[in-house]
Amino acid sequence: MSKTNPGNFFEDFSMGQVIEHATPRTVSRGDVAVYQAVFGPRFAVQSSGQFAEAIGYRQAPIDDLLTFHIVFGKTVPDISLNAIANLGYADCRFLRAVYPGDTLKSVSEVIGLRENSNGKSGVVYVRSSGTNQAGETVLDYVRWVMVRKRDQAAEVGDSVVPDLPNSVPVEVLGAALPKLDLAAYDFTLAGAAHRWGDYKAGEKIDHVDGVTVEEAEHQMATRLYQNTAKAHFNAHAMKEGQFGARLIYGGHVISMARALSFNGLANAFHIAAINGGRHVAPCFAGDTIYAWSEVLAAEPLPGRDDVGGLRLRTIATKDLPCADFPDKLDEKAYADGVLLDLDYWALIPR
Repeated sequence: MSKTNPGNFFEDFSMGQVIEHATPRTVSRGDVAVYQAVFGPRFAVQSSGQFAEAIGYRQAPIDDLLTFHIVFGKTVPDISLNAIANLGYADCRFLRAVYPGDTLKSVSEVIGLRENSNGKSGVVYVRSSGTNQAGETVLDYVRWVMVRKRDQAAEVGDSVVPDLPNSVPVEVLGAALPKLDLAAYDFTLAGAAHRWGDYKAGEKIDHVDGVTVEEAEHQMATRLYQNTAKAHFNAHAMKEGQFGARLIYGGHVISMARALSFNGLANAFHIAAINGGRHVAPCFAGDTIYAWSEVLAAEPLPGRDDVGGLRLRTIATKDLPCADFPDKLDEKAYADGVLLDLDYWALIPR
């Protein structure tokens, strides 16, 4: 019997299957420093312990997307080691702040399976949750991923595609935040004066700056998350793949777009939920990432007068500045150069 793990193929998954993923991970300040070095996010709450403590946190929380990537990375050896592509996300809720010193682990449940018509692969839908050392859920989300079949002749069950919500309800968006002392929130130090009431539905923001993806930085980041997907790690194997090169992890693009969004959304310091997301096209080392955002809605949070919710749609592109807001051409197609279409809730002081 082999002692090594080849990863699961499509026919290895079954409806209702629960997988507890290996290797709990204690988050350190070193992890935060590496994430800062790779992506350069500038949101004051996550960057400064003094700033965070002044408004009500016990210390600076780690970046919300660092939480996402660590929880996600735990799932890769069991869910997507043999993936062709990670396709999308839905119903993603950030439920509790994570701090250096917290230990995270992940568990997933298979909630949908659909074989592709070519018989060579299928789509696996999973709900994954991350918990801390106290057993408290910090993150819960659905993703779907296209996974190869080991045996194209293997029989699989009927297709089941889960019914997923279009958005996360406003009522749960403040779960990860303490009550904030906005009198101590220094907008000058935060980088902009704009509050919740300054943003209106339909407004579009070009985040202006561009950042080139470096191979070494991407490899460092995926190792930070312990994301072992062959598509990102193994250049030798990927030479024989569809693109002839390693793919940049889709979450890497999300983090780059989020960091770029500081220019225009500096006070939108907390991602409360991801309603949905789609990786439109592959990204490779050497591509330069730009981003723009549209305000889909500005909603008050029930019972809170300190922060409001902005529903944002952020589009990331490669080698394509966003002054003209490149977008969908129709319901099925996007403009050339579009990489990412992400719909999420961010919280911002009122």
